[in-house]
Amino acid sequence: MWDLFTSSEFEKRESEPPKEPPAESAAPSAAVPDLFEPTPAKKKPRARRAASGGGAGRAAGGMNEARNEELARTVAAREAESGTRTVMNVPAEGMTVGEVNSAARELIEGVFPPLWVHGEVANFTRAKSGHCYFSLRDADAQIRCVMWRDDARRLPTLPEDGMKVRALGRLTLYEQRGEFQLSCAELEAKGEGLYKLAYDRLKARLDQEGLTAPDRRRPIPAHPACVGIVTSSAGAALRDIVSVIRRRAPWTRVVLASARVQGEGAPEEIARAIRMIGRAACADVLIVGRGGGSIEDLWAFNEEVVARAIAESPVPVISAVGHETDFTIADLVADLRAPTPSAAAEAAVPDQSAVRGRLADLRQRLVSCTRDRLADGREAIFNARLDLKAAAERGLRARRDGVAARAARLQALSPLNVLSRGYAVPLAPDGHVLRRAAEFAPGAAFGLRVADGTVPCRVTEPDE
Repeated sequence: MWDLFTSSEFEKRESEPPKEPPAESAAPSAAVPDLFEPTPAKKKPRARRAASGGGAGRAAGGMNEARNEELARTVAAREAESGTRTVMNVPAEGMTVGEVNSAARELIEGVFPPLWVHGEVANFTRAKSGHCYFSLRDADAQIRCVMWRDDARRLPTLPEDGMKVRALGRLTLYEQRGEFQLSCAELEAKGEGLYKLAYDRLKARLDQEGLTAPDRRRPIPAHPACVGIVTSSAGAALRDIVSVIRRRAPWTRVVLASARVQGEGAPEEIARAIRMIGRAACADVLIVGRGGGSIEDLWAFNEEVVARAIAESPVPVISAVGHETDFTIADLVADLRAPTPSAAAEAAVPDQSAVRGRLADLRQRLVSCTRDRLADGREAIFNARLDLKAAAERGLRARRDGVAARAARLQALSPLNVLSRGYAVPLAPDGHVLRRAAEFAPGAAFGLRVADGTVPCRVTEPDE
């Protein structure tokens, strides 16, 4: 098993002073392979350091240099005491190429522990299988490196050529080609590191697509009936969010879509939970986040799959990742960024005391407004009654005047008005007016219409 160390452990061990080798070194060290046997030496042996003076030896620092120095001194003391030098027991018939490479691999892996190697990245490539191949170089030399698929999967992004990094790995030999190489388990960039590089690359891509534009952010509902939460069911962030919601707005429903928030597979689980809340259409606002941690712990919220799930969510999203100083890609894509999970809960729901005060104010305003509207209505009805009465009177007066005018015109045109001035109209028995003398036959009866009645008459003899 490899003794792998985190960055913090490396810095701690690197700062510790190297241990002094033991005084008694005659016994063979456990690190010396059983492949070696003492044989007569042809010349005085010279102690060699297990790690070379350049490249890897310098990069090992306090963590591995003491161990390599101890091993070298043990071997030197053993050779000096026995008067022999340690060489490989080679069969008389010789060795095959595979046996030589296998023995060299055992020698290298048996002497060198896992160590950090510093250098610049060169010719970094990622094969279809997922394995990564590259070289580390400095001003004096270079070493070939390989990072297997399972280890490479943990890289936030691929390093660029020329980037200064340090790799934790084991020196070994690729037997099929006889190539000396470093099998890396971890790769860290100096300065802002691979995480910053991955962050900048994804941010630039999302900026180009407009997913981080401020004008696409939706407003958060002021009074949500249901709040969705995407976080770990075992984390403190969930307890903080629920506690704040229960204190501020106890009538609000809470729906949890649990997901891992760190580790392998966490980004996919977070994205799946966000889409689940969106399809269910059960929440008015969605809180996505977790508590604080290192950049590695928070990295799931810097993955593209999570950013796109937040951008595609039909529900407004509040991002609440880490502490106030932590910024993630999820914060840039979400509709609102909260510095902590508790602050996200405060932004999602209103305070019940403020709601009660607002309701009391609205009630008072409603009563006052209703009273004013009723008073205005009564006054309007009274004024309308007066206006209606005046309008009715004006209408009747106008109608009377009109009728009188028409009556006068009819009176002027009436035949009776002519008769009242002394005229008379002869009428035949059937009622038609006799206008010509020829219509009056001798002895015929007719009526003479005067102003106040009809006078019966008879024709005696017509007068031509």
